[in-house]
Amino acid sequence: MTPPSHLLHTEEEEAVRAAVRALLADRCDPATVLARTDADAPYDRELWKALTEGMGLAGLLVPEDRGGQGATHREAAVVLEELGRAVAPVPYLTSAVIATEALLACGGAAADLLAALASGRAVGVLAVPFATAPGAAYPLARHADGVLRGEVTGVADAGAADVLLVPSDGGLCAVDTDRGGVTVTPLTSLDRTRPLATVTFDAAPARPLAPDAAAPVALALRAGAGLLASEQLGLAEWCLAETVRHTKERHQFNRPVGSFQALKHRLAQVWLDVVHLRAAARNAADALATGSDEPDLATALAQAYASPVAVRAAEEALQLHGGIGMTWEHPVHLALKRAKADSLALGTAGRHKEALAGLVALPAP
Repeated sequence: MTPPSHLLHTEEEEAVRAAVRALLADRCDPATVLARTDADAPYDRELWKALTEGMGLAGLLVPEDRGGQGATHREAAVVLEELGRAVAPVPYLTSAVIATEALLACGGAAADLLAALASGRAVGVLAVPFATAPGAAYPLARHADGVLRGEVTGVADAGAADVLLVPSDGGLCAVDTDRGGVTVTPLTSLDRTRPLATVTFDAAPARPLAPDAAAPVALALRAGAGLLASEQLGLAEWCLAETVRHTKERHQFNRPVGSFQALKHRLAQVWLDVVHLRAAARNAADALATGSDEPDLATALAQAYASPVAVRAAEEALQLHGGIGMTWEHPVHLALKRAKADSLALGTAGRHKEALAGLVALPAP
């Protein structure tokens, strides 16, 4: 598929959005997500199956001759917008974007595993701390005699993974989580829809994918950070829409609370921030899709802007919903936790501002 050269959504992208939104409206309403997190069963495997085997969305970034759909980061960004809007408990960002991008850089050695991830038969996770920014250091496992030893803390979606892509001193390796030698210990996570875990390797059998992990991991983290902005965009848009709806329906002094000027100004500022975020996120997805010479710049710009906007939108939503927003029954706390967790994922806004300053040759703030 030849990507378009503009930032507007194509008819095909809007069709993908409509299909994903309809599926999530049917199977991923806030009450279902809340019940799942309360039951300590965060991953919705039936929803994942519908998204991957039913709609083929896990293979969007994979060329057709390698078992995928041959789409681009633009279509994947649309999917992430909708998943972020629903705070969907599925490992799309970690498996269909980050792990897939790493495998695409590994060549023929990763062909079978790439096809498995593209079809949704397997979930892959890159075994680095989720807070790792593109270009930042990360722990390497020790590789010797075909097995791995070491420990990585703060790995997102490790509990859902069938295979872990592990950077080691012997290159990038694949480790099946059901073959022994791998222990996944859940951590207490702020965002229970995307839990973190500590992964320990103790003589875990490993398959080599690439002799040097640096390039695949760098590309994977850049794609993850760039498309995370689309997830944050969807989340911020949901917060704004729900808050506008609530303030139009909630009455005080015989007037909708949204008619008070102080609230209008706060909501107008959130709307303005979301509009700007939409442009930055779309630019990042387009830069990754078209292979322009500025994907690093576009990714750093989007992430420098996305996290503060998403957190602000969620905080305003919680406050402007009043008392009901403070309760566990209302889903706004799911959005706030996802926004807060995303603000630390794949590099903080400050880390990306520093990178942006270097890329445009200006002093860092």
